[in-house]
Amino acid sequence: MSENKYTLLKHYFGYDSYREGQEGIIDALLAKQDVLAIMPTGAGKSICYQIPALLFDGITLVISPLISLMKDQVAALTQVGIPAAYLNSSLTSTQQYQVLENARLGQYKIMYVAPEQLTTDRFLNFSRSVDVDFISVDEAHCVSQWGQDFRPGYLQIHEYIQQLPKRPIVGAFTATATEVVKHDISQLLQLQSPYEVTTGFDRKNLSFTVTKPKDKFEYVRVFVDKHHTESGVIYCQSRKNVEDVCDRLNELDFEATRYHAGLSSDERKRNQDLFVNDEKKIMVATNAFGMGIDKSNVTYVIHYNMPKNMESYYQEAGRAGRDGSDSQCILLYSGRDVVTNQYFIDNNAENDKLSEEEREVFKKHEQERLKRMSFYCFTQDCLRNYILNYFGEKSPHYCGNCSNCLNNFEKIDVTIPAQKIISCVKRLRENFGVKVVIDVLRGSKQKRIIDLKLDHLSTYGLMKDTSENQIRQMIEFMLAEGYLEQDGDKYPVLKLGFRAYDLLQPEASLKMNLVKERDLPKAKSTQVKDDVENPTLFAELQVLRRRHADEQRVPAYVVFTDASLREMTSRLPQTEDDFLAIPGIGEAKLEKYGDDFLGAIKKFVDEK
Repeated sequence: MSENKYTLLKHYFGYDSYREGQEGIIDALLAKQDVLAIMPTGAGKSICYQIPALLFDGITLVISPLISLMKDQVAALTQVGIPAAYLNSSLTSTQQYQVLENARLGQYKIMYVAPEQLTTDRFLNFSRSVDVDFISVDEAHCVSQWGQDFRPGYLQIHEYIQQLPKRPIVGAFTATATEVVKHDISQLLQLQSPYEVTTGFDRKNLSFTVTKPKDKFEYVRVFVDKHHTESGVIYCQSRKNVEDVCDRLNELDFEATRYHAGLSSDERKRNQDLFVNDEKKIMVATNAFGMGIDKSNVTYVIHYNMPKNMESYYQEAGRAGRDGSDSQCILLYSGRDVVTNQYFIDNNAENDKLSEEEREVFKKHEQERLKRMSFYCFTQDCLRNYILNYFGEKSPHYCGNCSNCLNNFEKIDVTIPAQKIISCVKRLRENFGVKVVIDVLRGSKQKRIIDLKLDHLSTYGLMKDTSENQIRQMIEFMLAEGYLEQDGDKYPVLKLGFRAYDLLQPEASLKMNLVKERDLPKAKSTQVKDDVENPTLFAELQVLRRRHADEQRVPAYVVFTDASLREMTSRLPQTEDDFLAIPGIGEAKLEKYGDDFLGAIKKFVDEK
């Protein structure tokens, strides 16, 4: 049988059909057309460039930002029988030379390369001696300074392509990109009339929760105790937070490890391997961890602090549920998170190559993104709807799988309190920040208020019986809804928003949802016992998978994902054909593991 995109999909990857968007991308690439693809995490981006790579005569280069991603992708390809290699700084000079020699001899169809390698004399000489048919740029948003995770090395990609004897087909792939970032990708990589596809940003298996607990660590403790058999990531804003949360979890005998830029590269690698290989269930990390981590069985991501923008949040949250299982994305908000993020924006050293004017434009852009992120934490509409709208996608106003849709609210009329807040901002001539507005409304006797004679204002003490926290929540709500806005860099001041005067009309009415306090979010349970038909067999197959993974020194999910194991425990395959019918199992995995896994299943069925 001749090889085509369908036979290769079944033979190597064990799937009978393509997912949404995959086939159109593959057809465009096979027709020698450039591609720009925006596909959410878990949508199957890698197959979009791996299948064409197998059908092209020459070699395919995959440009990737992280060593861990390359290593795991190559391990996964080798598992299914596809010859592949990677070239990065983790290899010795001798090993790098050997990889290039093997590639020159045609031993690989796919080679993963770090962007910093591209313009070295050695790699350019190699590239001119082989037929480079296709270049796939993974995590393509890294080329844009307007996206998260900007990597200066990505700017070398176009320079490298220009120096090749012939221009290869170029495919750019990423999970999250606004219109500005998409335009940047196309321009900076100089894509030629690319086939553009956005398969949708929605991840229906993810539930979203925003909560404001009085004690963040206690919230985390209760949650991970309830989900102790599962694998999860806890993102923290600072290294100090990472150390503190990880130490406290370990003191309570939870299986936690840590990851941040302050650790040695050896320790980062060791801790990452412990997590990826399921030897540690919990990874506590800064945003330095995660991009390119292809761990399929992460069932929750908790943000201990609010990230600096929606792109970063959605990418990090999207590391949950890669195998399609129901998973939870929880954000623990506090006001200090905004202050810390603003500090990072003000002291960003990554853009020292920009001019003063460019730095100022970039800073204002980052502040706007921070504002949109904080609005997410206070919106009372559907959280999924807010996320999808941010990325330019329309969606229903009720998803039934986020804390705003699931929680019970009590709606209260805040028209008069909101009018008092607007009046106070106006009396203060729009020159003061949130704290001063609250202090004036509550009739504070602080020295600053008295010295500035703000106690003489007509709005002084108008809300003395309302708590500081309640007034702050109302102000955040009014900011999100456009009744107020903030202006200024170091010391943002409150100003009247574009809707402020609507609220001063006689017929004005404003209602606000107040969430009834709960200890934990009400969300779908993801405990293994709930979604596995035969949990005893599932546990046995996990042990068997672990043994094979340890023998080969690869992560367990490279052997089989949890999703494949669940299908085995549900279908109970008895023959090789039954085994091949399970999604994700191709000929190579049948040959390697079929006897052991079929034997374990047969034994279970016989005993049952």
